[in-house]
Amino acid sequence: MTTARPRGVIGILIAAAFVVILNETTMNVALSAIMEDFSVTERTAQWLTTAFMLTMAVVIPVTGWLLDRLSTRTVFVIAMATFSLGTLLCALAPTFGLLLGGRVVQATGTAVMMPLLMTTVMRLVPARERGAMMGNISMVIAVAPAVGPTLSGAILSVGSWQAIFATVLPIALLMLGLGWWRLESVGEPVRTPLDLASVALTAAGFGPLIYGLSLIGAADVEFWVPMLSIGVGIGALVAFTARQLVLQGRGTAFLDLRTFTHPSFTVALTMLAIAMMALFGSIIMLPLLLKRAYGLDELQIGLMLLPGGVAMGLLSPFVGRVFDRLGPRVLVVPASFVVLGVFWFFSTLSLATPWWAVMCGHILMSVAFASIFTPLFTVAMGSLPGVLYSHGSAVIGAIQQVAGAAGTALFVTVFAMQTAAAEPIVGSHAEAMLAGSHWAFLGAGAVWTAALICGFFLRRPAGEAEPAPVH
Repeated sequence: MTTARPRGVIGILIAAAFVVILNETTMNVALSAIMEDFSVTERTAQWLTTAFMLTMAVVIPVTGWLLDRLSTRTVFVIAMATFSLGTLLCALAPTFGLLLGGRVVQATGTAVMMPLLMTTVMRLVPARERGAMMGNISMVIAVAPAVGPTLSGAILSVGSWQAIFATVLPIALLMLGLGWWRLESVGEPVRTPLDLASVALTAAGFGPLIYGLSLIGAADVEFWVPMLSIGVGIGALVAFTARQLVLQGRGTAFLDLRTFTHPSFTVALTMLAIAMMALFGSIIMLPLLLKRAYGLDELQIGLMLLPGGVAMGLLSPFVGRVFDRLGPRVLVVPASFVVLGVFWFFSTLSLATPWWAVMCGHILMSVAFASIFTPLFTVAMGSLPGVLYSHGSAVIGAIQQVAGAAGTALFVTVFAMQTAAAEPIVGSHAEAMLAGSHWAFLGAGAVWTAALICGFFLRRPAGEAEPAPVH
């Protein structure tokens, strides 16, 4: 069994991860109020989300080097101090520019937390218990984003958008103080040199790629702009890959790509990327439909989507225990068919569909994803040797950001095109939106078949090393 001291380290990291992930989704509901206060357009206000995602994508690849170089406690303090500073800047921001800057600082701290948590778990928790522990992590990943919109909706009903950051700040400072006081370091730091060329290529690759994906489907942006941005990003990532292959030969890789030489890691990562595309696309599509087609307000939407997130979170620890006993396929394959069925149901929505049916579909999809994400995280990380844990967690984090942006772009583009095509044919804008969403969900279902096939090739990780001691 995992001893009390490692459990204390992991407990602090899980609580801190909950705080920073909760912050990610609280902003979505507040955009309308921010637009009114600063007199900015919806496109400008969306930069609060886009800039956050861009920063995450650029910083996450750096965490592989950071986790090797610095102690657990030092990395945690840097991450939470940065996040807290960003939260303070957001709470006090008198202009939109300063609010945007605060979000960038927040994202810098947020980007480090999940790779730090996953790497620490792999170093501390015995192989036979990792499924259950990854289930606890999946619970945080699921519940925090689900609670975020509901919490911000409740705060906005009695206060301003600044109150959202004022609520998060003392919790973040509490976690910072607790980590400073109680957190212990795991493993020994390795004096890996920092390759500045790799850092530059990371920014030049992931930044334009995520930015370009976020622009796809925007009505006020020329088609060539996102295509050029995506092309620049892909070109830089090709150069980044070549650079890492050279550095690997010297044993000084900035982001070690030998993670992809482990087949189980690659299979799990491929399915995880498709799952993130589907999840992020659904997250953007359902609130849009519930507000603009069904006429619900923000608090109602948050309350409707809350049960699915809570169900996903509560089920995740149970899924982890089942994984430890039976392996991944018994969970992932049936759940993949359920996701496919939900996408088909969402592709049949009409104005006559009751709100509770949409909520039930979201709950069912959330439960299915709970049975998918925990095995995928555990298989991916458990397939790697200990020296690649930090790099594997950084790769997973970066792929999550890219896949999330791609999923959002895919859903929004198909939705916008098909809505415009249906507008002259159907009787109302709400019906046109639903018609457009049908094609978006059918497209998601088509992409999901690739994930379903990957599920049959998942294997339980074998030959994992026992955890390193706490110092």
